[in-house]
Amino acid sequence: MKSCHAVSIILPTYNESENIGRLIYAVAQNVNRPLEVIIVDDDSPDQTWKVVQGVRNSNKNIKLLRRIGKRGLTSAISDGISLATGDVIVWMDCDFSMPPEKIPELLKKIDEGYDIAVGSRFIKGGKDIRGTRDSLIAVILSRILNLFIMILLHPSFKDYTSGFIAAKVTVFDDMRLRGDYGEYFIDLIYRAIKKGYKVVEIPYICIPRKYGVSKTGTNFFQYLKRGLKYIATTLRLRFSKVK
Repeated sequence: MKSCHAVSIILPTYNESENIGRLIYAVAQNVNRPLEVIIVDDDSPDQTWKVVQGVRNSNKNIKLLRRIGKRGLTSAISDGISLATGDVIVWMDCDFSMPPEKIPELLKKIDEGYDIAVGSRFIKGGKDIRGTRDSLIAVILSRILNLFIMILLHPSFKDYTSGFIAAKVTVFDDMRLRGDYGEYFIDLIYRAIKKGYKVVEIPYICIPRKYGVSKTGTNFFQYLKRGLKYIATTLRLRFSKVK
């Protein structure tokens, strides 16, 4: 088994000042191989970028991109990929809903020969328990959406809205990210499967965020708006040629 030479972990942030310092430390504690952490911050009003600057003073493996006048999850991840120097790219949410201690399991799957490894809430051993603090509506709609996507696209894959991923950098030489928010992940995974990339899921338990407010939405109508975009993306993929 060949170990990956280096890992680039992308952390897209907006108002995560209470989480980001702790998360950077947790990532560094859990990844025992050459590592760079790339924070892409959309000029957070709570000055997340300033917290990162402070942490960076004692850790030279941290890169910070403060984006002024530009915003969006998909473009933030894409900009992070363009800065990455690792053989493997990882990204995740920055609110501790995705456990940093699961990163080594994702990387192990890449070492074993998979092109993409995804943290999954919907395979055996996985679970989404955010409803204890975050909105229960988000948990229910996420499950319903994933069942819908599985039926229309590829039923072997379970968590099309995960957003917790490790992938060989060469995957992104072939495919760019497309979409406005979480629909980019549906698009990426489906195209990767159709193109013949080796994709695997590992279970994780998604927990309530530690601090701050969810960016997905705070009420039913915001969740519904996101969900309609996911459905539109799914239908486009189902009835068009994969590129």
